[in-house]
Amino acid sequence: MDVKTLLIETIEDEFETYDVIQQGSMSAEDPYPDNFFTFFNNNADGAGFYDNDETRIVWDFDLNFYSIDPTHVNSALITVKAALKEAGFICTGGGYDVLSDEPTHTGRGINVLYMETITEDDPTPEETPEDDPDDNPEE
Repeated sequence: MDVKTLLIETIEDEFETYDVIQQGSMSAEDPYPDNFFTFFNNNADGAGFYDNDETRIVWDFDLNFYSIDPTHVNSALITVKAALKEAGFICTGGGYDVLSDEPTHTGRGINVLYMETITEDDPTPEETPEDDPDDNPEE
């Protein structure tokens, strides 16, 4: 599964009624939902190598939560942090305040990492020699 999809689905499973929006994808005319998450993929750098190939990628996200209820901002991040950890994400620290473009909303964010292990999905099968009829004693 794609790491962004895993991030979104993990949040949506925990908060079914809240939108999860990629940062920068809302237009200036779009109204803010009362409660919503935004995310931004800062980078996805290689972190492990073997035989000149990447074996791991570290995905780095900023995850922000905005709400019309300032007390809900902190509690939602604590809840989503636990769900993300259970799904294999690395979330540390207590978060940070984030600016809101709307005076009705306050926001708080956390940094989220995910260590993706690269595996070969379709390994090339080993070549097998064709059967030689002379090698078959039953014929």
